[in-house]
Amino acid sequence: MNRKEEIGELIGTFILVFIGCSSVAGAVLLDTFSSLLEVAFIWGIGITIAIYVAGKFGPAHLNPAVSLAIFIDNRISFKSLLQYTLFQIIGAMLASILVYLIFEPSISTYETQNQIVRGTSDSHVSAVMFGEFFPNPSFINEIGELNWLSAMFLEAIGTFILLMMIFIVSKKPSQYKLKVPVIIGLTVAILIYFIAPYTQAGLNPARDFGPRLIAYFSGWGTEAFPAAPFSFFTVYILGPYIGGFLAVKFKNLVKL
Repeated sequence: MNRKEEIGELIGTFILVFIGCSSVAGAVLLDTFSSLLEVAFIWGIGITIAIYVAGKFGPAHLNPAVSLAIFIDNRISFKSLLQYTLFQIIGAMLASILVYLIFEPSISTYETQNQIVRGTSDSHVSAVMFGEFFPNPSFINEIGELNWLSAMFLEAIGTFILLMMIFIVSKKPSQYKLKVPVIIGLTVAILIYFIAPYTQAGLNPARDFGPRLIAYFSGWGTEAFPAAPFSFFTVYILGPYIGGFLAVKFKNLVKL
């Protein structure tokens, strides 16, 4: 993988995380949006823009689960997989730093108004614009309890559907290529709408882990991670990886 592709992965992931996490921050802190549908739509737009931009530099995976699936499919080397993943995480972290700098005054105001002390056991409700939590704090009254296995399954099946759509649209004739980012963005928006009430719909280890690290070092500490032990890994990293693995195996099984 050349330097141009590395820059593309970084910039593309930066764009999708900045737009997406900003939409969550606006919804939580400023009541900018009145429904999950609007937030999901903004995420979809962010992903569409990110793919268009990153596609000028390289394949625009922008997601370690996508890169892993492409590696399993023998289309990139293990070295390229590691490089893609590293730059995706860096892009996500840089975007999260910018989100924090922009919204920090609003975060502090929100915490003061709701008597939240950052880093204490209830402060995860002000960290949701960074890493994900299950069940989604905004829907906890409707969802109730959700164990880590159920959450991991949802992340895996969501990523499986996303990868299958990527495989399908990537097979289309060249005249359809300009529509591919829109189709993928809409797919993610739909998945977020249905899965986000349960897990906030990460579907992307870089999108989750990068922002979560920034929250950890910005005062939330261990509260930046879900309460269930190691569930940040099993649900939001392993879950999407499992989904990507199953998608590429299914694709090859049906000879898609």
